[in-house]
Amino acid sequence: MDFRSIGLFLVFSLFLSWSSQAQQLQNYIEEAIKNNPNIQAVEKQYAISTEMISEVNTLPNTEFSAGYMIGKEMPMMQQGEFSVMQMFPWFGTISAREKYASAMADADFVEIEIAKRKIAMVLSQSYYRLYEITKKQEVLDANIQLLKVYEQMALTSVEVGQASAVSVLRLQMRQNDLLERKLVLEQDYAAELTAFNKIMNRKKVVEIAIIDSLTMPDKDFEIDFSKLYLHPELKKFEELNNVISEADALNKKESIPEFGVGMEYMLYNEAPNMLMPMVSVSIPIFNKKYKSVARQNKLKHEELDIQKQASENALIAQLQTAVRSRNAARISLETQDKNLEQAKNATEILFKNYETGTIDFKEVLDVQELQLNFQVNRIEAIGNYFNQVSIINYFLASEL
Repeated sequence: MDFRSIGLFLVFSLFLSWSSQAQQLQNYIEEAIKNNPNIQAVEKQYAISTEMISEVNTLPNTEFSAGYMIGKEMPMMQQGEFSVMQMFPWFGTISAREKYASAMADADFVEIEIAKRKIAMVLSQSYYRLYEITKKQEVLDANIQLLKVYEQMALTSVEVGQASAVSVLRLQMRQNDLLERKLVLEQDYAAELTAFNKIMNRKKVVEIAIIDSLTMPDKDFEIDFSKLYLHPELKKFEELNNVISEADALNKKESIPEFGVGMEYMLYNEAPNMLMPMVSVSIPIFNKKYKSVARQNKLKHEELDIQKQASENALIAQLQTAVRSRNAARISLETQDKNLEQAKNATEILFKNYETGTIDFKEVLDVQELQLNFQVNRIEAIGNYFNQVSIINYFLASEL
């Protein structure tokens, strides 16, 4: 992993125990950063911008001309001439072009940083969705097995006249409902797994290692909103402003006259041939173009400042939303844990009644359904928490 990728995983380390499976998520992110076509595209653009630095470090084409008179020769008449001329930009113009091209490359480099952060966030969120689906499948499996136990108990109660056959049918229908939900989750998992593999640009869809358990930290890390101003989405505007500044400096250089030096060789019939040095000057007399470009650059600076403010406001709002959702997920988890404890107590009470032969399987089914909902909500709360962490990490992670 190159030095720009190191900071990406600092926030994750606060939440994932560094087991082999947690390390696997980091490996997936590294693979995606290396192979994702979106990142490859912006890297190619950066390579093109870098190559343009060499392109601008050149002089205008050298001009050669030649002429030779065809026809009857006359004494002392010039028979032909040959000349060469090289124009030179004013001192510092080539350097200004290099600085402008370099500023363009720096702006494109920031796009690489943004693309890497986005890929890391999107891949992590896909991973957490796969975790959610996997855990929901496990919960459904456990509840299906529990319903089978209840069904046997209900059959026994029916035989001794302590329950109605309707109770058995209700339990069986409930099992059918959970089996249907499990089949739907299998489809969701297959679709998400395909998306996960495509983010990494894999040709084949292969299974991935999912961590056994995600656990929220005891305390959330503090959010330093001031770090948001270092985000590459905002740094991009600084680089673009630098591009405009270098473009303005280049415009001033190009508004200055160019000069050239050359040589002309004149060939005569009978007189001695002559070699004449030449000097040329190109003066931009009609310089409205350069004045217009200068005004445009000033307006572009103002436009970028406005766009930066708008982007800054949007990033702050998005980060605040992610923090709120993260905190809400913690509240939801705590609530579901309380509900599950109460559902457990309710189940114990119902089965104490079973020992006396007064169990109501409709109540059992109601409590079981509540318990399943609490379990699913708990999984979703954990998944949402880490999804929001991945968003916060996109905004506040150290420089990639």
